[in-house]
Amino acid sequence: MSRFPVLERRLGHRFGSAALLEQALTHRSYGTPHNERLEFLGDGVLGCAIAEDLYARFPQLPEGDLTRLRAHLVREATLAEVARRAGLSEFLRLGAGAASGGVAESPSVLADAIEAVYGAVFLDGGFGAVKAVIAKTFGDILAGAGAESLGKDPKTRLQEFLQGCGKPLPRYRLLSTRGPKQRQEFEIECFVEAFDLTTSGTGKSRQAAEKQAAQNMLKQLPG
Repeated sequence: MSRFPVLERRLGHRFGSAALLEQALTHRSYGTPHNERLEFLGDGVLGCAIAEDLYARFPQLPEGDLTRLRAHLVREATLAEVARRAGLSEFLRLGAGAASGGVAESPSVLADAIEAVYGAVFLDGGFGAVKAVIAKTFGDILAGAGAESLGKDPKTRLQEFLQGCGKPLPRYRLLSTRGPKQRQEFEIECFVEAFDLTTSGTGKSRQAAEKQAAQNMLKQLPG
């Protein structure tokens, strides 16, 4: 009999192998076998499931926008929120020091744990089962992905894309200021070190120029 019936109901999956779920909930601080290998598997499964969902739901979106939506959905902050909604911290197995130090509420620990759970569901029930669990646990986050992410300004979208890829944030630099004070035009450079790409933008304020430079960068990024 499962030790985690409440969590299984929240996930929408009854485990045939209770040991898989137990391992997914085991932090390195608790001992072995811990959840890091399952996290690796879950990361790949999650990316594939989200990509398939977005591909079907947004048939008109180009590849770049789909990639940015996926990055927004699989970033640490989003995954931590998904884990909190499932109440995952209640079930994490932590070493004594980690448990007393509030590690169970750490966004990185929660994000890793929910990915490990997805990996465990995949091994236990296959891709169809994990797709159903992802749909249930993401809920309105997944349903509102288009409006929430694509409606953001280019600087925010660029930052979230890079964070989702685990890359350093962009750097902005003022290149020039032209015209009289009342009608100044700013030129800003945007540099993304991870891809060795540089773009520029102009505007009547630094913020407007930075947004244009970020928008131009989004067009240049791979995939």
